[in-house]
Amino acid sequence: MKYLLLLLVLAVAWWLWRGGARRGQVAADAGRRRLATPQDMVACAHCGVHVPAPQAVVEGGRNYCSPEHQRLGARQG
Repeated sequence: MKYLLLLLVLAVAWWLWRGGARRGQVAADAGRRRLATPQDMVACAHCGVHVPAPQAVVEGGRNYCSPEHQRLGARQG
């Protein structure tokens, strides 16, 4: 009787462990499908940091990472 109970406990533990692994795999697969498409990156004319093109502040054909760097202008040198 004792071995039957031990076997039952082990079977339930194995079943829970395998079910959890499948749920984790489904969640990981769903996360991979939701990745955003790559965006073009541009360098800031003031500091050189790369930012996504849609988020860049553009003035006079130059790209800036923020309005503050746009105000300061392009780096000299």
